[in-house]
Amino acid sequence: MSGQGIVYEGEVNELLGMAMGGLRDHLGGGFHRYSVDAVWLVPHFEKMLYDNALLARLYLHAYQLTGNPLYRRIVEETLDYVAREMTDPGGGFYSTQDADSEGEEGKFFLWTPDEVTAILGQENARIFCAAYDVKPGGNFEGESILNVPVPFEQVAKQLDLSLPKLEQTLAESRKKLFEAREQRIKPGRDEKILTAWNGMMLAAFAEAARVLDRNDYLNSATRNAEFILSAMMKDGRLFRTWKAEPGQTKLMGYLEDYAFYADGLLALYQTTFDSRWFQQARYLMDVVLEHFPDQESGGFFDTADDHEQLVTRPKSLQDNAIPCGNSMAVRALLLLATYTGQVQYETPAIKALAALQSPLSQYPGAFAYWLGSLEFVLAEPKEIAVIGSLDGQDTRSMLQTLFAPYRPNQVVAVTSEDNTQGHPEVVRGRPSQEGKATVYVCQKFTCKQPVTTVAALKELL
Repeated sequence: MSGQGIVYEGEVNELLGMAMGGLRDHLGGGFHRYSVDAVWLVPHFEKMLYDNALLARLYLHAYQLTGNPLYRRIVEETLDYVAREMTDPGGGFYSTQDADSEGEEGKFFLWTPDEVTAILGQENARIFCAAYDVKPGGNFEGESILNVPVPFEQVAKQLDLSLPKLEQTLAESRKKLFEAREQRIKPGRDEKILTAWNGMMLAAFAEAARVLDRNDYLNSATRNAEFILSAMMKDGRLFRTWKAEPGQTKLMGYLEDYAFYADGLLALYQTTFDSRWFQQARYLMDVVLEHFPDQESGGFFDTADDHEQLVTRPKSLQDNAIPCGNSMAVRALLLLATYTGQVQYETPAIKALAALQSPLSQYPGAFAYWLGSLEFVLAEPKEIAVIGSLDGQDTRSMLQTLFAPYRPNQVVAVTSEDNTQGHPEVVRGRPSQEGKATVYVCQKFTCKQPVTTVAALKELL
């Protein structure tokens, strides 16, 4: 499907499988919870905030790596869905959207040829049904889950249409069907706001805002950070859950709440370069270092030392549907260590990684985020300080060079020479050159010669 950038190469591509199967909502955006078959066709129709957060970042990184416009479209449709359907007026993100409506699983998402024809008319319905596998008898309990079983090029040839004409017709048809679907009874929604899951979605919005230049995503990210840090912080401590009715915050924050939200705030800092987000992320991880560490074995307990007394104090280590609190805490600490050069962040992270050396190598599928942190350490990440006005075109050009490709093993800080207060240590003592935006590329706080042109920066990278 060249028009969408899809390439089918005869082997299973999981990104394309998820994107083109029934796991993705082709009309409204976002992903269902999981597939119940081996071909990504039939999902469990529930939509989880954490799945959509993690998949949005995954497809964003895939877009950076490949330039495939389909991946960008998936990111935008996913985040547009969250902004539209899963965002509280205060800025928090809701937890889930149910699978059922009117007592039937998936009813909201299913179609018959007659329904499509009634909305699109005979000719456009014929085209849409051919592309999205809507057929008499259906592919799921007598009705059809929208999916794209063959490339659009193949559909265009079968229908004797040009590819651009097919894609234009399908785009218009999707819009009409979405508007019609909005009149159906929607699945229920769990409007509980969980700090950890909000941290993952904050990171997705912040990073997408940076890479895709979407100010609306930046607004969603900023509003979320302001909401969580006001509504879900009490006496300097983070809490776990909030709900408008009865309108109260409950449960002391767990390790994953602190770690996930610190990671989200660091992503927001690297988009806005507003020092308050860096300071808040650092503060949250300082709380983790004070109240959660396992002093004997390394790593961190799931609960704080002043949490309500439990029969046993849990300590989760395996990554499952979401990263565990420990692996995300290690990630946040390594980012802070790279930004600050301070061993108080690096040492506990390295100790936690070292303690899991054997299981990381024996069971890698259970430790994906841990392995990402291990790779970050072994890659000797770059600290990049940009000294200049954030509004300056020269600074923006440098940032475009830094962030357009996928560069997971770098941290970036930006400020003017006379305004380093509150920013990471990496920017301090770095003068600008000749009044131009100046970039310092460093490792372990040892820097190469500063550069003032995009061409010179590209050479360093």
